[in-house]
Amino acid sequence: MQGASHPLIVRAKGAILYDEEGHRYLDGISSWWVNLHGHAHPYISTKIAAQAERLDQVTFADFTHAPAIDLAERLLSLLPGAFSKVFYSDNGSTAVEVALKIALQFWYNGDPKTPRKNIVCMKNSFHGETFGAMSASGRQVLHRPFWSHLFEVETIDPPLKGQEKRSLSQLHDILHKGRTACFIFEPLILGSGGMIIYPPEGLDHLIQACRQHGVLTIADEVMTGFGRTGTLFVCEQFQTTPDFICLSKALTGGFLPLGATVCTEAVYSAFLGDNLQKALLHGHSYTANPLACASALANLDLLLQDSCRQQRMQIAASHEAFCRRWRAHPRLKRCESLGTILALEYLTEETSYFQPIRNRLFRFFFEKGVYLRPLGNVLYVMPPYCIQEDELQLIYSLIAQTLEDGI
Repeated sequence: MQGASHPLIVRAKGAILYDEEGHRYLDGISSWWVNLHGHAHPYISTKIAAQAERLDQVTFADFTHAPAIDLAERLLSLLPGAFSKVFYSDNGSTAVEVALKIALQFWYNGDPKTPRKNIVCMKNSFHGETFGAMSASGRQVLHRPFWSHLFEVETIDPPLKGQEKRSLSQLHDILHKGRTACFIFEPLILGSGGMIIYPPEGLDHLIQACRQHGVLTIADEVMTGFGRTGTLFVCEQFQTTPDFICLSKALTGGFLPLGATVCTEAVYSAFLGDNLQKALLHGHSYTANPLACASALANLDLLLQDSCRQQRMQIAASHEAFCRRWRAHPRLKRCESLGTILALEYLTEETSYFQPIRNRLFRFFFEKGVYLRPLGNVLYVMPPYCIQEDELQLIYSLIAQTLEDGI
């Protein structure tokens, strides 16, 4: 916080944030990937207000309610595979925590002395800020002060294009030990670890290998869910669906916090029995908050409209056109896109979250009225779907200026 200066945002509309002095900021990252259809969208606001007049909050430990039921049914109807149960929580980290706890207890319920206690993840992955989620991210430099407190996991290289066989071989070596409980992954793009994009075929083979060894698989779609990569969910692009999908961020359209951990009937059944200790004894005060569920239902209404699909396609096409023009620039190590996500890696001595170029880039865009938040020397654009073409072109022109002028 030393030397930090944070403008006071007083209102927002569409893709624009406004501070108390009247300055405008084009939200190029959907306020940390959560806002899908634009800020203060009237349809979602109206649905939340209507729900607030009926039921604002009730503990989900002893009751249920229509918004939670309706949302679970809609999510299950949209997700690929044979998912049947939804466990609500508060955010992406807790959605991951819940998945990890379910996966570990799944084996414990079958045999308290089970050797299947290990978790496998990809190098450079990121799954959240709580201790289980941090642990499942391997040894991220962001979490260095807590390394000594994290539990150990086994890591494999992500299945980058041309390196799929190496990843699969590493996973096979781990699986043959017979100690793996679950494999958690960010499908097709490692987010906070550097926006590293990889093709689906290699990951499909990893999921299939886990299935052959009876190992549970967890898809962390907290960032990628709800159309970010083209399909509504990345897991639609696989031949083999995972056992879990973790959802949050854009789940409510960016209005209220909500997490969801979705699993199969086979996983759920392992927690049924006469002994309470067999249950998943995990809960949050605001689990399945009715207002958040109403917001999520309204978000899905908008997401499934053809106009939203067209907007996503337009953003993806614009990103691709930008990449074709600029990917060969000598100041770039890479420039690529995946659906509505654009990622650029500036050529520096090393790729790091702590690269000094990060602050220069952030200040440059901020002073121009564009809110982008580089991951060190990696810049990404992930706008709300309502962004206009001229707003996108403004972002592109400023990126081009950083390349041509050497920002």
